[in-house]
Amino acid sequence: MPDPRNSTSPAAKKYSTYGLNSSGVPSRGLFIIELVLALLLTRIPYLSVPFKWLESYFHELSHGIATMLSGGIVSHIQLFPNGAGFCFSQGGSPLFIGFAGYFGAACWGYLIYLLATWPRGIRVSFALLGGLVVLSGLLWGRDILTLAILAVLTIIFLMPLKLNQNKILTQFLRIVGLMIMLNALASPMVLFGLNGQGDAVLLAERSWIPAWIWVVLWLFTSACALFFAWRRVDSKSRR
Repeated sequence: MPDPRNSTSPAAKKYSTYGLNSSGVPSRGLFIIELVLALLLTRIPYLSVPFKWLESYFHELSHGIATMLSGGIVSHIQLFPNGAGFCFSQGGSPLFIGFAGYFGAACWGYLIYLLATWPRGIRVSFALLGGLVVLSGLLWGRDILTLAILAVLTIIFLMPLKLNQNKILTQFLRIVGLMIMLNALASPMVLFGLNGQGDAVLLAERSWIPAWIWVVLWLFTSACALFFAWRRVDSKSRR
C-alpha cells in the first residue's frame, strides 16, 4: 500500500511541471528567468513603453492616494507617452504626497507580484486591477492623451482574461509586477541628472533633507520590494 505522505496530487504535479509549488509561487530558477525577461522587456524600444506607463500610472495614483489620506483633494492626473506624469491636487501633506510617488510604485509592483502567486484568484486580481484603472480614469482623467494611455493599461489587465490557462495569467502578472518594480528602481536614478526638477527637489525644498537622500530612499524601497519578492520565492522553495 503506498504511503499517503509520499503521494502527490494531480494539481501538485501540474504546478511542479510548471516550476511552481501548490501556492503558485515560482521556483528560484523560474523567478530568475522571469526577472531577466522583465529586465529585457523594460529595455526593448517601443515594446517597453506601455509598461513604463504602468509605473507612471501607479506613481501618480500613489500621489493621489497620499493626497486624499492627508486631507487634500485631487483635481486630475496627467500621463505622457514618454512615461512622465503629473498629479494635480490641493491641500494635504506636501512631504507625504511627494514621497508617495516612487515609494508607492514599488509597493504596487510588489502587491501585484503577490497577487500573481494566488492562482485561484488570478482572474479576480486582473479584474480588480483593470477596474482600478477604469475608476481612476473616470475620477481623475481629463485630457484625451491620458485617457488613451489609461485605456491601453486597462487592456493590459483585462484582455488576458480571455485566456483559459491560469498558468499563463499568473506568469504574465508576475512579470508585470517585476517590471513595475524594476522601473520604480530605474526611474529615481534619472533625478540625479535633473537640476531644480522632480519630486526629490520639491521634498528637499520643504525639508532639511537633501534631494539625493530622498532618491536613495526610493532606490532602497524598490530594491527591498524586489528582495521581498525573492524571499517569498526562496522561503517557499525551502519547504
